[in-house]
Amino acid sequence: MTRQVDRRTLSLQLLPMSVPDTPPVGQAGLATWGAVADTGTAPLPGLGLCPGEVAELLVRLEYQGDQPLPYQLQVSGNFPRSWYNLHTEGSELHSSHATEAVVRFRPEADFFEARQTLAPEQTLPLDFQGEVRAYQLSSAGQPGELMAREPFHLFLRPRSLYPQFLPAVYREVDFIGRFLKIFEQSFEPAVQTFQSLWAYLDPLTAPEALLPFLAQWVGWHNEATWSVAQQRSLIRRAMEIYRWRGTRRGLQLYLHLYTGLSLHDPTRSDLQQPIQIHTASQQGFVLGETDLGPMAILGGGKPLHFRVKLCPARGQFLDETLVRSIIEQEKPAVCTYDLEIVPIEEATHA
Repeated sequence: MTRQVDRRTLSLQLLPMSVPDTPPVGQAGLATWGAVADTGTAPLPGLGLCPGEVAELLVRLEYQGDQPLPYQLQVSGNFPRSWYNLHTEGSELHSSHATEAVVRFRPEADFFEARQTLAPEQTLPLDFQGEVRAYQLSSAGQPGELMAREPFHLFLRPRSLYPQFLPAVYREVDFIGRFLKIFEQSFEPAVQTFQSLWAYLDPLTAPEALLPFLAQWVGWHNEATWSVAQQRSLIRRAMEIYRWRGTRRGLQLYLHLYTGLSLHDPTRSDLQQPIQIHTASQQGFVLGETDLGPMAILGGGKPLHFRVKLCPARGQFLDETLVRSIIEQEKPAVCTYDLEIVPIEEATHA
């Protein structure tokens, strides 16, 4: 059998951790919930909620009995069950020892946006009523006698910035804050975009959908095989690539941005660098330096010729066709070249 406990030995108090910014209109009409009436002069606890944000209601229990009391807390109300979670400390109350529990509320972030269009006679409820109840647990672990109960209110409001620019007398009116939120939702996205306009014009931070516009702005042609990170780097440094077009430095920079290979690795020798561009040093037939005779050979050299050697890490894929198109675009028209792509391990032993 479950022993009877005097209800007067248990007190329950609710402490809202966030209160409404403005007193909601009609709060006096919400002074009762179920069979419990607010007969005192103090108003019922009111917790302010914002969609997508966490608000806490602290539950404080004080027990004055002479023996430990097994208990259970329950939360009920006309709000969705998915809005809250109850966190308690143990399952027993001890004499002269305050125990605290927390009810964490978090309405869905799209509470207002997900609602369907309301008919003229319909309204969207923003004020809710609830109650915290403390039960004595039976020997079987089931809720038994109701020991204490305390009602509370929930006031769901969107987060609004505009009321802070009004005189205090207007900020106290709940309707004005909700009315200004309509204009805030229309104007604030444009204001935020204007304040961060620089981020939309920088290829490294701009939205992916804006990259084709930025590429066209600097006259850059994006290849379909390039990754988003490659597109951002190449568009951002397009003017620098244009400035050095036709030079070894320009070609090396372009290949570095596309392949991700280092421009220069100080830990490696010149013949082991990730990107190598060497000018051919052979000479062909030069009058005044070659004797004509049976063993003379005409030709044997390539004027204006250079050699490109790329040494990616093993497993890194480089599109040879795209690399050749980059070289053809950057080199002077009269130059010829050879391309060699060798993984770094093979290049080390070469």
